[in-house]
Amino acid sequence: MGNEKVLIINLGSTSTKVGLYQSGEMQVNSSVSHSAEELKAFKTIWDQYDFRKAAVHKVLADNRLSIRDIDLIACRGGNVRPIPGGIYEVCPRMIEDMKSGVYGKHPTNVGGLVAFDLGKEFDIPVFTLDPPMTDELCSSARYSGIPQIERQSSFHALNQKATARKIAAELGKKYQEINLIVVHLGGGISVGAHRKGKIIDVNNALDGDGPFSPERAGSLPAGDLVKLCFSGQYSQEQITRLLTGGGGLMAYLGTTDGIEIEQRITAGDQQAAEVFEAMAYGVAKEVGACAAVLEGAIDAIALTGSLVYSKTLMASLQKKISFLAPIYLNPGENEMEALAEGVMRYVNQEEALSTY
Repeated sequence: MGNEKVLIINLGSTSTKVGLYQSGEMQVNSSVSHSAEELKAFKTIWDQYDFRKAAVHKVLADNRLSIRDIDLIACRGGNVRPIPGGIYEVCPRMIEDMKSGVYGKHPTNVGGLVAFDLGKEFDIPVFTLDPPMTDELCSSARYSGIPQIERQSSFHALNQKATARKIAAELGKKYQEINLIVVHLGGGISVGAHRKGKIIDVNNALDGDGPFSPERAGSLPAGDLVKLCFSGQYSQEQITRLLTGGGGLMAYLGTTDGIEIEQRITAGDQQAAEVFEAMAYGVAKEVGACAAVLEGAIDAIALTGSLVYSKTLMASLQKKISFLAPIYLNPGENEMEALAEGVMRYVNQEEALSTY
């Protein structure tokens, strides 16, 4: 064991990422970009099935790989029902839940079906781990303030968990032995309180809860949001767009590109500087909230995601939170490696399968 060939399938909104992992390394890591024009041809995400499957086969062909030589398949988790973090074998019930749309709609669901069908066709086991709906919230974290709404767990669980394990290893400990705060800084921002291997509190990054991010509005003043919703100026679809996709940096600065914003700040754009600083301010407040949840017992704070490459943002954020615990930087999404490493933990009998 340990030399298995793992095919990794990771579908994003505008990309199909395919990788081959073997002997502890990514042998192939390819991303096929899909233009807005290409994707306009499909009315629903499920209409993309053949298109996305063809993209996977193209990467295999371009790298002279045969699906028949693959030992295991790992796919990014889709919108499944809330479950604890862990390694799961993709099963018919999981596919049904993703197809239902009850738990959300995202192209990663199509990736799960592509992987599942390839597994059936070529008799290859298919696994996923730590899906976005990973739910390990403590009971207090579920209370919103009114009985009609329960706080939900929907965030960057895959990268959060992988980063937490990496930092634990750097500390010479197991993930289950430490407390840490993990901050994922990407198009969405999630801040998780990790206590002994469980994420007991985290903002719902999918719906834009928490600090505002490059494309999400974050938590808003409730009364003003209600007035906006009933002003007659916006449809439900338009409000949703303001919250997710058109909020945050996009709403204030017309871009989600951190590099562009830094260039604007360097050129003297005062508004860009204020908005970027405000985002760091909001993230720091969320980190402080997680510190309270962990009662101050924090072994480390880990910052991960694409925005960790921003020196301006990191300088501001670290200044605000460094008094809480040592800070570790782990830039990038790291999803492909996380999927492969998770499957290998199962292969090497370091972690048992969870039941869906």
